[in-house]
Amino acid sequence: MAVHPQLPNAITIARILCAPVFLWLLLADAGAGGGLRWAAGIVFIVAIATDGIDGYIARRFDIVSDLGKLLDPIADKALTGVAFVGLSILGELDWWVTIVVLVREIGITVYRFMVVSDHVLAAAWMGKLKTVAQAVALSIALLPLASLSDAAVWQSTVWWAGVVTMTIAVVLTIASGIDYVVSEVRGARARRGGR
Repeated sequence: MAVHPQLPNAITIARILCAPVFLWLLLADAGAGGGLRWAAGIVFIVAIATDGIDGYIARRFDIVSDLGKLLDPIADKALTGVAFVGLSILGELDWWVTIVVLVREIGITVYRFMVVSDHVLAAAWMGKLKTVAQAVALSIALLPLASLSDAAVWQSTVWWAGVVTMTIAVVLTIASGIDYVVSEVRGARARRGGR
């Protein structure tokens, strides 16, 4: 089966374009747990799920490109970044969490563009794990699951699920940022040593 070589990149770009649509849905009714909030959560989940699809297609049909390696993590950061900001605007997530995440994400993205002429900084395994953790934590935070039942046990379960998954996501965000820095320092030393 022939697959257009730009299909993975097209999926990645579509994920970037979903970010403003998702943010509008999230903020349109001030975060109320109605239809727009459910729509925002579903758009986020569907869009973030395409991260695995474009990567699978690129590897399966051997059409991995430097552009794809550059755009893929940027698409993830655009989508998760607006989700963190949106939740903080709504007062549902402390701003310090969003700031820590954005500093890491923007810092790595800026660095990617700075070194792109030398080498493409692809997502590492810890960075991918971080993205999965963020996707799970944000999905729980975005979907108005607490509104499904007034039972105290259910409310408590949803709250704890949100706290635990968000904590894991933040820890992995910081750890993966440190991992990128350490790997790049080692790589720079190795490149200098090979000259």
